[in-house]
Amino acid sequence: MAGWNSDTGAGPLGPGTVTLVEGSSFCISLRNGDFRSDDPHGLFVQDTRILSGWQLTVDGQQLEPLAAETKEPYRALFVGRITRSDKYADSPLVVERLREVGAGLQEQIIIHNHSMDVAECTVVLRIHADFADLFEVKEARIHRRWNETRRVDAQTLTITAAWQNVQKSIVVEAPGGDVLPDAIAYSATVPSHGSWSTTLTVVQVNESSGQESPFLHPDENGLSPRDQRRREWVAKIPVLQMGNRSIERTLRRSYDDLGALRIEDPNHPDRVVVAAGAPWFMTLFGRDSLWASEMALPVDPSLALGTLQTLAERQGAVVDPVTEEEPGKILHEVRLDISSQLSLSGKPAYYGSVDATPLFVMLLGAVSRWGFAKETIAALIPHADRALDWIRYYGDKDGDGFVEYERLNPRGLINQGWKDSWDGINFADGSLPEPPIALCEVQGYVYTALMARAWMAYDAGEVPLGDELTDEASRLKKKFNEQFWIPERGYYAVALDGKKRQVDACASNMGHCLWLGIVDDDKARLVAEHLMSPQMFSGWGVRTLASDMGAFNPVSYHNGSVWPHDNAIIAAGLLRYGFVEEAQRISTALLEAAEFSEGRLPELFCGFSRDRLVAPVPYPTACSPQAWAATTPILLVTSLMRYDTHVSRGGLWMDPVLPASYGDLHITNAPLAGGRITIDIVDSIPTVQGLPEGMALNRGHRPWMTELVEEARLRREF
Repeated sequence: MAGWNSDTGAGPLGPGTVTLVEGSSFCISLRNGDFRSDDPHGLFVQDTRILSGWQLTVDGQQLEPLAAETKEPYRALFVGRITRSDKYADSPLVVERLREVGAGLQEQIIIHNHSMDVAECTVVLRIHADFADLFEVKEARIHRRWNETRRVDAQTLTITAAWQNVQKSIVVEAPGGDVLPDAIAYSATVPSHGSWSTTLTVVQVNESSGQESPFLHPDENGLSPRDQRRREWVAKIPVLQMGNRSIERTLRRSYDDLGALRIEDPNHPDRVVVAAGAPWFMTLFGRDSLWASEMALPVDPSLALGTLQTLAERQGAVVDPVTEEEPGKILHEVRLDISSQLSLSGKPAYYGSVDATPLFVMLLGAVSRWGFAKETIAALIPHADRALDWIRYYGDKDGDGFVEYERLNPRGLINQGWKDSWDGINFADGSLPEPPIALCEVQGYVYTALMARAWMAYDAGEVPLGDELTDEASRLKKKFNEQFWIPERGYYAVALDGKKRQVDACASNMGHCLWLGIVDDDKARLVAEHLMSPQMFSGWGVRTLASDMGAFNPVSYHNGSVWPHDNAIIAAGLLRYGFVEEAQRISTALLEAAEFSEGRLPELFCGFSRDRLVAPVPYPTACSPQAWAATTPILLVTSLMRYDTHVSRGGLWMDPVLPASYGDLHITNAPLAGGRITIDIVDSIPTVQGLPEGMALNRGHRPWMTELVEEARLRREF
């Protein structure tokens, strides 16, 4: 993800924080519901912290937290009590704060009095708004000091801040409150064994129109727009029941988080894409959004299509060293409201990603199998061809046939693959390679992109183009296995450096190459053995870097930690080459790890061995929820189902190898070719009901793109 150079790492949120997410908005608070400007907490809307302080006191006392329960990804209930001034332990006053996040914030405060006497309380909510950019907060460097004014009306507090020619405002609505310049105060009378309540709303003022962004209250059925959006999401995704209730809970949590991370393209509200993750990446990321939507295809294929269409519109058109934009290149990230001093490129879009471009073509190949209209796919093919041109003419910087990266300006990311921390790529002795750097998995992405485009060419009757792309892919695979393989180590180099030396660390990246099919058959077993070795497999998953490497650190971001999405891809790759037991072991370990975090897998966790510590150790600054972590359980289970489709070939493929401990599986409302199907797997035997006309259930694996291309060439020859 962006911003992880040596001087821009995020600080920890602190223990016990609660994160709420809805679209591009999120809120981070303490367990009692408060947040303070000194912490990386607050309410963020479109990459700006519009509320930095929100502190509740009753009779001058802060709330002692009792419980913080997330009801939905965007709503939480905080329960606390008021400590007694006479120092007795028990207090009769219990405070509930029911908070909902959207394009602003709505909070209901309820005080329950459990004593036999009436309670007279002074309730004060202190409010601060620093309008800091997300990067300022993330890096704990508030660069700008806004000129702030506050206007008090009868029931509202308006906070306006100006900096140079920029002005931002929020409005706090507090019916029944005594509005002060820095707080809202209430004189509350709480009857014996009764309660008192009030509701506040915070909204942002639209800078262009001067109008408040509405934060709509629930309708007559008690549903807010967030609830309605979630209800519509739940209605369109599969409904799952599993014998193993823990795994079922994890999958349902994944569905919820994926739904909350959806954001709309402002220019095309009908297009929905996946934000990368909370708290710092609630926006469109090329790599993250592409991977997450690929992994979520069996749940909602339209996410992948929306991601492709949105990225296609922002595809690189010019050479710009500042943003690292180049013709045909797919962007790394978009930021909505970040000052020019703080964004990576100084502009809203940054293109410093070496893998988003081949991943774009890969995903288009996958989406083309899911039954979308031919003209919809055809409209994206020119963008795929431009992406392949970028691979050939810009990605391959020295003409050696491999795609490399080297940042074009000193503010860009040093490493531009998925391990994009400044030290994420290293030699076995821990030293760092000099650019340009060719990553092993990126060559696999390019190989699969070429094969996917070749298949689409054959399918459209463009035989010469199909032949040309197939030959290009074959040359790449041969050269990759010659130059990246380290015979004396029995694994692939993580990269080639600028002098074409093998960067010889044993890293998880080569696991991606399994799924992509670029690994020669005679090398696959050794790769699998290294991935499952004690140095790589922690017991909770495959580490990013082996424990006997010089740069290994179990609490690093990319040098020994365990990333769920990385493991899901590895497990799928192991299955492709027939290593079923190994894939089952990884999947089970990760799904067991989710039990320790209420069914939600974080972005990553530390790489300590399971035989040393009995629970996975959280990584302090991990995003949660995070898109490709949320889609990890989906890919794990569908991989073990060996579930895939190719609508134009009239096939649904399934050949389950789910462990017995997972129990039987029943799925309804699963999307397929514009219809909905029901899937049952009992004792590893699949049955399907409701298949659309012309579709048939096949046992075995769905033909890989390599096999489809080979079939097409054989048909042409005969």
